[in-house]
Formats: sequence, C-alpha cells, structure tokens
Amino acid sequence: MESPLVETKLYIPRLRRSLVARPRLSERLSRGSEARLTLVSAPAGFGKTTLLTAWLAASADEPRSVAWLSLEESDSQPGLFWTYAISALQTAVPGAGAGSLALLRSGQAPIETVLAILVNELSAVPNEIQLVLDDYHLADGPDIEAGMVFLLEHLPPHVHLVISSRADPALPLARLRARGELVEVRAAELRFTLDEATDYLNEVAGLDLTANDIAALEGRTEGWIAALQLAALSMRGRTDVASFIAGFAGGDRYIVDYLVEEVLRRQPGNVQSFLIQTSILDRLTGPLCDAVTAQDGGKAMLESLDRANLFVVPLDDSRRWYRYHHLFADVLRTHLLDERTGEAADLHRRASQWHDENGEPPAAVRHALSAGDVERAAGLVELAIPALLRNRQEATIRRWLDLLPDEVVRVRPVLAIGLVGALMSGGEFESVEGRLRDIEDLLGKPRADMVVADEDGLLRLPGAIQMYRAALALVRGDAPATIRHAQLAVDRTAPDDHLTRAGAAALSGLAHWGSGDLEAAHRAYSASVEGLRRAGNISDILGCSIALADIRITQGRLGDAVRTYEHALQLGSGSGGTVLRGTADMHVGLSQLACERNDLAAATQHLLRSQELGEQTWLPQNPYRWRVSTARILQAQGDLDGALHLLDEAQRVYMGDFSPNVRPVPAARARLLAAKGQFAEALSWVREQGLSVGDEVSYLREFEHITLARILLSQYTAQRTGASAAEAARLLERLLTAAETGERTGSVIEILVLQALTQHARGDTAGALAPLERALTLAEPEAYVRVFVDEGPPMQVLLKAVAKQRSSWNYVRRLIDACGSTPVSSPTRLVDPLSERELEVLRLLGTDLDGPAIARELVVSLNTLRTHTKNIYAKLGVNSRRAAVRRAAELDLPAHRSR
Repeated sequence: MESPLVETKLYIPRLRRSLVARPRLSERLSRGSEARLTLVSAPAGFGKTTLLTAWLAASADEPRSVAWLSLEESDSQPGLFWTYAISALQTAVPGAGAGSLALLRSGQAPIETVLAILVNELSAVPNEIQLVLDDYHLADGPDIEAGMVFLLEHLPPHVHLVISSRADPALPLARLRARGELVEVRAAELRFTLDEATDYLNEVAGLDLTANDIAALEGRTEGWIAALQLAALSMRGRTDVASFIAGFAGGDRYIVDYLVEEVLRRQPGNVQSFLIQTSILDRLTGPLCDAVTAQDGGKAMLESLDRANLFVVPLDDSRRWYRYHHLFADVLRTHLLDERTGEAADLHRRASQWHDENGEPPAAVRHALSAGDVERAAGLVELAIPALLRNRQEATIRRWLDLLPDEVVRVRPVLAIGLVGALMSGGEFESVEGRLRDIEDLLGKPRADMVVADEDGLLRLPGAIQMYRAALALVRGDAPATIRHAQLAVDRTAPDDHLTRAGAAALSGLAHWGSGDLEAAHRAYSASVEGLRRAGNISDILGCSIALADIRITQGRLGDAVRTYEHALQLGSGSGGTVLRGTADMHVGLSQLACERNDLAAATQHLLRSQELGEQTWLPQNPYRWRVSTARILQAQGDLDGALHLLDEAQRVYMGDFSPNVRPVPAARARLLAAKGQFAEALSWVREQGLSVGDEVSYLREFEHITLARILLSQYTAQRTGASAAEAARLLERLLTAAETGERTGSVIEILVLQALTQHARGDTAGALAPLERALTLAEPEAYVRVFVDEGPPMQVLLKAVAKQRSSWNYVRRLIDACGSTPVSSPTRLVDPLSERELEVLRLLGTDLDGPAIARELVVSLNTLRTHTKNIYAKLGVNSRRAAVRRAAELDLPAHRSR
C-alpha cells in the first residue's frame, strides 16, 4: 500500500487562548492578497508560525480558502514535497489538483508538467486561495527550487503563496520585489515592541513586572520572542526578578541556551527525562512516547506540558499529536547528545520499531538510520520496496539507499534490484548493467553469503533481472534484444510473479509496436493484461487497453477496438461504487470510435461522461487526448477554427507515455491548416519535421508522411500549380506498399482515399474509382464514415460516381447521405451547448468581479459556482477564466454579445 501522508502537517496549528494582538503585522500580511508571494523570514524563535495562524484566524470570515503545510526535512524530495503541497490544496478546495496529483504519483512526468496541470486546475477555482508553506527552510534546496520558481511565475491571480522560513528561500525575490509582487515581514518587524513585550509579560504570562524590569528585559532580548517566552517561564515564582534579568546577557543562541537550562532545571526529574528522551521525535503522541521512553503515561504527560505552555505545539484539534517548538527541541537534543550519548541509539531503535509496527515505513527507516542500525534500516527498506514500486515512489527508494553503505546493499540482492528499479525510473542507466551482473554473481554464491529480508522477492530476482535488461535494450533502441530479454524474463520468473511477467510482456509489446509488428505487439500486450489481471492491478489494465485499442484501430478493426474499451470500462467501473483511474480515458477512446462512425451524439456523450467522472479517474494523458477527441467532433461539425484551437490546447498539455507517438498532435494540426488553406504554416511544420517525399517510409512516421501527402494534395487542389499532386502520388504509392506489408488496414483505407482524391484532382475521375472502391470494400465491415465524409465535395462527387456504377451498394448510399448532412463551417457550434445559467456565469466571468462576488450576484454558493465554471471550461475546451472569455468572443456566444 502507499505510504500514508501525515495529515497533521496539513492542519493549521491551534492558537493559544491568550495572544498579543499585533495589528501592524496583520495589516501587512493582508496586503499579500495583492502579491504573488508573502515571505515571513526570520531566525528561530521570532513567532513566525504564531503570527500566521493568528492572522488567518482573525481573517477567517474573508471569502478565501487556506491551504496549510508544515514542512519537515524529509519533505526535501520533490515527489513528496509536491504530494504534500497538492494535498494541502485539496484540504482547502476539495477536488482541486486531482489530475496533477494523479500525474505526480504516476511517476511519468517531470515536475514542471505536473505543476502546469496544477496551475490549470487552480485557474478553474473562482475564489481566492492562500497556500501557506511553514518552515520552508527545512525542505528548501535545488531539487525544490525549480518547481517553486515555475509555480510562482505561473500562479493564477487569485492564488497567493505564503512562506515562513528561517532563511530567505532560493527564489527570485529581487525580481518579485521590483514588480511589486512580494510582501515581506522580517525579524525587525517581528520583534516585540516595548508595548507588545509589556502585554506579553504582564497580561499573557501573568507576571507583574515594573516598567523598568520590562524595559531592561526587552533591551536584553531585543524583542526576541523566544527569549521573552523562556524568560517568562524562568521568572514564575521568583522573588529576585531584577537580579535574574541582570544575570544573563550575550548573543541570541547563548540567551536561549541559558534560558532553556533555567526552564529544564526547574522541572521534576521525570519531566526532564521525558523531554530529553522524546526530543528525537518530529511528532509526539502518547503511545509513541510510551514506546520510546519505555514508560507509561505519555498521553497524560503531553497534556500536562500543553497546559503548562512548555513549548509543545498541538497539531490537531483532538490534541492527539504534538511537536516541540523547534528551538526547544534543538536544545533538548543537545542535552541528549552531550549527557546521554549511549541512550540515543536505543531511543531511535524503539521509535523505529513503533513506526514500523504502525505502518509508517519512512519514519521507521529514518530512526533506524539515526540509530546507526544500517542492517535494520536495510531490511525495512527491502520490505517496503514492493509497495513503493507499485506506487511509483522510486525516488524514495533511491533517497534511502543513498544513505546506506554500498557494502550493505551489495550483499542484499533484493535490495540491490530495488536500487536498479529506482535508477531506471530516474533515467540513470549507466551503472545498471554492472549492478545486474553483481546481483547474478551473488545469486550464484552460497545462501550464507547474502542477506535477505524479503524471501518472496528473492524468488522474483531471475525474472526481474531479465526484465530490467529488456528495459535497458528498449532505451538503447535495440528491439530484438528487448524482445529476447523479455522472453527470458517470462521464462525465468517465479510461477506467482504475475507483475514481472506482465512488465516483461509490455516491454516486448512496446518493442514490437515500435517496429511496426502490430499483431505481435497485440499478443504481447494481451499477455501483459492477463498478468495484471492475475496480480489484481486492474488500473494498469486500463492503460494497456488504450494500447490494445490503438493497435486495432491502426489495423482497421474498429469493432475489436470498441470491445476492448467496453471491457476495460466494465473493469474500471468495478463494484462498490469505486471508479478506477483510467476509466475516463476509456470514454475518450470510445468517443473517437463513435466519431469515426459518424455517431457524433454518442461521441459527445462519452466525452461529457469522461469529464463527469472527475480528474481522479484520468490517466496523465487524458487532458490532451480529450482535447484531440473534441477537436475531431468540431471538425466533423465544420468548425475548423474551434478544432484548431483545441489542438493548440492539446499540444500545450501534451503528456507522452512509453507508447510510440504515432499520431503527433502537431501533425493533426498541420492537417487542419491545410484544410483551411493555410499552406504556408502547414509547410512550415513540414520543414520543422524535416519531412520530404523522398524519405524512407516507416510505421513510426507514417501519420506524418500521410499528412505531408495531404498538404501537397490540398495545395495542388487550391492553387493548381507546381508538381504537388505528382509528388503526393509517388509518396502515397510507397506508403500504401508499406502499410499493406504491415497489415495496417486503417492506414491503407486512408491512403487509398487520398490516392482517389489525387487522381480526381488531376482530372482522372475514372482512375480514381479503383482505389476508392477498394477503400470502400475494406471500410464497410467496420462501418467507417468520417475517413470519407471529411474529404468534402470532391469525395461526394466520387461516391456518386461509384453509386452510379454500383447502384445496389447501400454502404455507398449511406456515405453520400452523410456527406449531405455534414454542416458547413459554423464557428458557433459547440459539442455541448451552454445552458442559460452557464451563459449567465460566462457573462460575469468577463467582468472584474471575483468568485465570491459572482456567487453573490447569482445568489448561489461558491461550490455551485465552481461546478458551473468547470462545466463551462469543459464545454469550451479551455482551462482559465481569461481563455473562456476569449473563446466566447471567438464563438460569438450570447454571453459575449451582451457585454
């Protein structure tokens, strides 16, 4: 199972009942709604977190959503950092970030692509959002910096970032400051003024100090809040306050050390021991503290410390989880290391054991490493690897293994193969073959020479080694070696290791597919699906189903493709109301097939259903596939401008996968440009791709070369100049031979159609009928329509000529009727028209009103407004408010005209 998130990190910390009011700082923070970034930067102990929580509580009635994330050092890995950040946003705006989070967890996309989709998702939220990253310095680093810079540069205007940090983050602060997009609160502003120090010491802390004592104390501490808090604790019950105040001086760190010593010294012995022993923990809860201290009463002790304001911070409303104030924890840990060195390792071991028993592998591994128990840590990592691999958390494996000595990993073959998987996932291929040989050598030695925690994993190794070799060969572009090693993996895998068998079969399928051997690719993918079914990985079956259906479409077997999608749809819908990730993509695939068969109503309904299921049911490629499918419907309705707009959007959100990109979006766009007569731009694409009629033709570039033939033919038809038609004819002849040899009947049909149109354009209508009749014969059993009808009036002329010769051919009659019903260009047509209410919302989106104001104008809730907005974006094929208004203008919708 996937490692659970620590939900308390997503809670806004609870406020103490008594706080010093700081309106001057609250007013400055409120100005952050006009900026991209609010930065609260100061050393430890300046009250950064308290200031933010007090400000948020005081402005809770404002119409905005607040996402909070308390960061830790372990969050410095990008995958984990952004998982927490998006999860925090989802706590504030349910459903926001579902698509980007699914993409992130898939491990199939760079962080920038994930964040681009996240920005689009946030753009669809109508109200203000504050994302607060507390203790950012703990996670800051080069791995996080690039993503944060990208996010800051592309934040929607209604989304604001708030960072608290002990040091300035590695972000373009100077540029933001120059643009007026940065609000800053620094140590100088955070220090208590004399009036604030008086309020704190006498009102909040309950002391009765004279003005002179307060002035002296404020002067000694320079308004440093942590020092004032510690001093207040130290002065409770003292009669010699003046001499105490005079008794300490020095730098900030010295003062804190001195005052913590004073606080600790005044606690009973059992409390001192509890504080020091539990200081190793990032989070505290009763049972965990009991395990670490080997004592009972942890829950009661935490509650007592909370009541005494002894630097514990509640992390949830039920007060089950706490943490120590960071400064306090630092000094406690110093005590542990200085005075109880031998005890620290045992404390970490007990913490590791508790976290392991409670299903928290990351903390269990971290404490085992802190204990210096690398053998225990290695065993925990090894046992966690299967779940981490299933959930695409290879980066976590890599991070842990980097902390283990190489000699520990090398004698653990199961652990070593986990490292190979992590390296492969990260694109680090250089050392993989050497590591695989080392693992094979170790497997040939006596069992006593190796260490194994996961016995089942040991049985899987022979197959896994060959599977990774197959993957290496695929990366090198060596299809024969890929297929050979994939077969060895299947032969050597353990009988119940269905996942390795499925992975090897999929690699073989990719190699066959890329080579153009579609039937072998289909067999291999079918074997992969069977392995996934046996392993219970139903969601992965849906991804394979797209490959299976795509292969059948290329082979001209539309009915088989429909059945593939429908079967996968049944699996994805499952039982118990759970809809699996990938289910929405099955509807997109069915939409494409319904469109080809000219059932535009069904095609539209499938796309709407895909949207209704929600982003959590999308595969990472869904955003671009959905737009391509919608563009096909618009093209069928005659709206070429709308189709072109959607293809531009599709390319912008394009996300590839391991499958060969045999129908590139830019090529589809070039086809539309040619159909619109924009030959210069279409030919510019040809030059960018380096295409020519003399190229060697291959399956991988077949779609692009057919596109080139289309452009040449369209140019000749429109201009009647040059040798375009002759060049197109020669290219089409070679493409036809290659497609027939590869049994790609879908391609054969399209090529034959273009050959017929070429002959017709050159004035040889009689010569055009032979290839057309052959195309019709191949297409009829699978009910193709749009491949003919989309060619417009020239095709209608040719179809009528065929019907004249073969009057009983009903299929041809149906195609002629479909040509007659095809609408002319109509830029106001939408796949699914906007309702009256949606038009009203769209009109208001074109004003300066923000989300809450629009909701008030319409007398609806913000959630209802979000639903309307999301529906509008889906129907218009856009993902932002500005794009929706622009698209409305292009379509000349009533909402636009009324403005």
